[in-house]
Amino acid sequence: MNYIALFGPRVYHRVLCCVVISRKLSSGRFGGNRGDNGFYRNESLEEPASESSDFDPILKEYGMFENDRPPREHLSAGRSFFGDVRKSISRVLEVLEQDEPGFNAKAALDELEIKVSGLVVRGVLFEILKGVNYGNKMRCAKLGFKFFVWSGQQESYRHTTEAYHLMMKIFANCEEFKAMWRLVDEMIEKGYPTTARTFNILICTCGQAGLARKVVERFIKSKTFNFRPFKHSYNAILLSLLVVKQYRLIEWLYQQMLAEGYSQDILTYNIVMCAKYRLGKLDQFHRLLDEMGRSGCSPDLHTYNLLLHVLGKGDKPLAALNLLNHMKEEGFDPRVIHFTTLIDGLSRAGNMEASKYFFDEMIKYDCLPDVVCYTVMITGYIVAGELENALALFDEMVIDGQLPNVFTYNSIIRGLCMAEKFKEACSMLKEMESRGVSPNFTVYSTLVSYLRNAGKLSEAHKVIQQMVEKGQYAHLLSNLKRHRRC
Repeated sequence: MNYIALFGPRVYHRVLCCVVISRKLSSGRFGGNRGDNGFYRNESLEEPASESSDFDPILKEYGMFENDRPPREHLSAGRSFFGDVRKSISRVLEVLEQDEPGFNAKAALDELEIKVSGLVVRGVLFEILKGVNYGNKMRCAKLGFKFFVWSGQQESYRHTTEAYHLMMKIFANCEEFKAMWRLVDEMIEKGYPTTARTFNILICTCGQAGLARKVVERFIKSKTFNFRPFKHSYNAILLSLLVVKQYRLIEWLYQQMLAEGYSQDILTYNIVMCAKYRLGKLDQFHRLLDEMGRSGCSPDLHTYNLLLHVLGKGDKPLAALNLLNHMKEEGFDPRVIHFTTLIDGLSRAGNMEASKYFFDEMIKYDCLPDVVCYTVMITGYIVAGELENALALFDEMVIDGQLPNVFTYNSIIRGLCMAEKFKEACSMLKEMESRGVSPNFTVYSTLVSYLRNAGKLSEAHKVIQQMVEKGQYAHLLSNLKRHRRC
């Protein structure tokens, strides 16, 4: 639907007013006492919100959250073809594991007489990528590249762009940056298109090394950059920069884009407005919103999601309610992600009463909360010191058939530890494993830290021992040992 009416003098200002409306509207029905309990969110508690980021739908839509995983065909059962593929992958890995000085890996691989295919190459590289850790980085990079070179020399097989991306990821995770760049040069020389995925791998790696701007400048000048399905390559680059939170670089690139004569579309506005908001430049955020209206550029569901995020973080529940109703009037049905974004913002602002209202209100919009939405609510309750409400919602979540994820469990374990219910916290660790949810390092770290601070050193040691026995996060063990003991 065209938003001419929305950005007319009357209705457009209704949307704008939703964003700038005074905090006074938060009183009354959505108010309540939200005293400071002395607990502030830290990074681990904010993890669930990263799943419900105000731009996740955009990033997922364009494949920017593409995971390096084996193709789904590898999981197919009962088909001899894919059974042969799995056997080939296992045999290759067995050979590579034997690699040591004096061992001729190429000859050993030749002796296997396997049929090299895209499935086999992706499967082997994925397994190597998955196995990279602090202690074996050099070996993984070496084995991955040996197989990559050998497979590329086989008849009737040519590497795909995805294979190059997997090898790049191995080099990146192994901190072999020069080798990664040489691989990119090889891609270009052989005529492979460098895509948004290529750029995303490079910017994630080089951004941490302070080389982000050089990467951007190179891709702007690249004539092989395949920017489909984006309107132009600038949008693809802007979106990748948003993934890695390079907000200032987004500002610079946006100016370069305008100087080159490229016009903005709704995706451009969404990304740049998000960057302005993250940088705390609210005046520029509002100017962009106003400019978008004057240009006749229609907002989409992602624009509304960003506005709901702003309203939530600003603790303006009544304005958010008006915006949700306005979306409905304009033919945009709010989705779970919109409610999740709003609830997350309100909970971060400390307004759990309003968060609960919108959590319940979702049903009226034919939206059922998913695991991320439940996790955001549970995390909000934990931060607010309302453990009983968090536990009750956790039980409700399971009854409703939503399987808690690692972020959900981390929030519950943290809440139990804050209440000094360490026995229950350790039981929750066992429960998550019994349900097939593997604890991440944050879960272990949270539990160990609280146990040590409470003087329960033997219990903390048991948790560390459990982690070691499972062979997980051995390279991060020193981080746990550095925790202060009380």
